[in-house]
This record gives sequence, C-alpha cells and structure tokens, in this order.
Amino acid sequence: MNQPHGGVLVNRIAGGDRKSELEALAPSLFQLTIEDRYGADVEMIANGAFSPLTGFMNRADAEATINAMSLANGLLWGIPILLPAGDAFDQLREGQQIALLEKDTGLLLAVMTVEEKFTLDLNQLAVKCFKTNDAKHPGVAAIFNGGNRFIGGPLELVNRPTRHEEIDAKYYMDPAETRAEFARRGWKTIVAFQTRNPIHRAHEYLIKCAQEIVDGALIHPIVGETKPDDIPAPVRMRCYEVLVSNYFNPDNTLISVLPTAMRYAGPREAINHTLIRKNYGCTHMIIGRDHAGVGTYYGTYEAQQLMDEVGDRAGMTILKFENTFYCRETQGMASSKTAPRNATQVSLSGTMVREMLAKGQRPPAEFTRAEVADILIEWATSKQPITT
Repeated sequence: MNQPHGGVLVNRIAGGDRKSELEALAPSLFQLTIEDRYGADVEMIANGAFSPLTGFMNRADAEATINAMSLANGLLWGIPILLPAGDAFDQLREGQQIALLEKDTGLLLAVMTVEEKFTLDLNQLAVKCFKTNDAKHPGVAAIFNGGNRFIGGPLELVNRPTRHEEIDAKYYMDPAETRAEFARRGWKTIVAFQTRNPIHRAHEYLIKCAQEIVDGALIHPIVGETKPDDIPAPVRMRCYEVLVSNYFNPDNTLISVLPTAMRYAGPREAINHTLIRKNYGCTHMIIGRDHAGVGTYYGTYEAQQLMDEVGDRAGMTILKFENTFYCRETQGMASSKTAPRNATQVSLSGTMVREMLAKGQRPPAEFTRAEVADILIEWATSKQPITT
C-alpha cells in the first residue's frame, strides 16, 4: 500500500476531552462563517486526505503551488487550499484562535489558529491554476467570489460538515479507514477512479481494464459541491450501487465517497486528485480524457500530458486511457488503439443524453447499462430527491 504524501497521514480530528474543550472554548472566539466548499476542505485537511497539510495554506505554500506546482518544501501540489476571510479580514490578528462555522447551520466545524494574513493576485492564481480568468468558469468564479484576502494556519476539526442524508453513512470513509479496509482485503495495489458523473459503459471499461493489473479498485466519487447542472450526488450513488452490484466483482471493488468540492481545474486538479487518492492508500490512478475539465478550457489529453511531467513526484502509477466507445464491428468496448480503422462508434453527447432522459427514453445499451439509465430517467423526469 502507498505511503501518504509527505510520509505521514495527518489527523487533526479532535475527539474525547479535546473535542469537549474546543466546544467549550468556541463561544468565546471570533466566529467566522465559511462557505460549504471551505467546510469540505476543513474535513479533508483534518482526516488526512490533504496530507501533509495541517491547516489552510500560508502565503509561501500558496505561492509555491501557484507558480511551481509544489509546496514550499518542494512536495508536489496542484491547486492551493485557501481560506478567504472576506470582510472579517481586518478584524483578525495573527496568532488568534477563531471558530469556523458552517454557513447554513451555524455548526462549529473547527477551531483554527490564524498564523498568517495575506493577499494574493486572483488573476494570477486563476490563470496559473485554471488556465483562464474567465468568471464563467465555475472554479474561477468561486475564487473571485471569495476575494483576495486569506488566512492560513492549523486547525482542529470539532464536527464534520453536514452530509447528504440520502447517502448511506457507510460510504464516508476517511483515509485511515480505506487503508484499513484495503489491508483487511489483502490489497497491496489499488487503482482509484475519480468521478463526478454516473459511470457509463466507457468508464466501466476503463475501471475493468485497470482492475486486470491491480488487486482492487476504489470507485471514489466526489460528493461535495459541484456545478448546479451536474447530477446530484445521491442520484449518482444509486447509479454506482446498481452498477457495482450487477456488473463488477465486489471482492475486487470498493465504493467510497470523497467529500470535497470540484474545482474543474483540469490538469492542475488531476494532480490534487492523484495525491488525495495516494493519501487514501491507492497506488494507481486513472487519468482519462478531459480529466476534471469543464467546457472547452482544456485540451482533451492535457491532464495526461501534465501528469507525464510530474507523475514521478506524485508517487503514483498513472494509467492513461484514450476515449473509449462501443464498437459495432467488434461488438465490444474499444478505443482508437484497439478498434479497426473507420470503426462505427456508439457515442452520445451529454446534451443528447440529457434530452433522452428527460423524455423518459433509455440511451442505447451500448452507451449505458439499463439499470443506470432507469435511475437517471426517474430523476430527470421527476427532479425529486432519490434516496439510497
């Protein structure tokens, strides 16, 4: 099993007496209410998913990440993990302890020590990390909305952010827990599959190809904040469950969720996604076409090209896959590497799929499994929450 990034799995989760101490202390501290995406980062820092980070980044780590794709100590990192302070910036002082509160509920998430206050050039951050400063890009929009005044410093988690009630709690596994499960199963080599979408036949093919060379696969969907037009996490979880139970060997497949927000940063986010899965214990990472992309901001295989450059520093084996499709001539899944020339491909655009689902029509069986299509049709035609 892989060692955590930096060698030590961070644990900043307060428990027992320490949790009680922090809960008692919090009302006397400055109260900073944070957006859900930053609340998710609090949990990812505390449970070790962002190892070696022990808190939100300071200026040195942020600038090194933006400019050199590394932390200040030289370790690989793709996108800075930052906490904007907004209007509270001027009220805070370095060395001060503050309470971080969840936006909608007021729940105490963590107690943080403000080690440093600093500003960053948001245009430079956007262009370097997202390759655009277009505010229509959802990740860039989130950066601009947060403002350019940040606080950095270590934190201790007191309470987890509010979770999707419709998703079974068993799927929320910390890195220490996935590592323990891998060990229980006797897995030493584990491939991770990142997704924010339902898994269709092409994705299924990629995962199964990878499973042939490793002990097991971690299907690891993001269930934090995504674009408004993305399919809701509880609906996707039903799709993952029905797919794995009917079409995968459960002895070699594990589903767990990743409670972080999507940045849609393409190549740079591929780095973070890889390092996160390394912390969860994985040894291999699938990087497919347009990994973590959105719109037309990134080249089809740009994430793979960047991982070619930095993959050695990630400490992970990167599995690169080209666009895959159902080939009518071979009557099976294929890619440009394996299909005959001028192969007849069964492929649909996202727009076409959404239109079919909204009309209650199943996409072709060559594109998606019927069980997955039926769940998506139920959601698309009702737009009602679907529980797992």
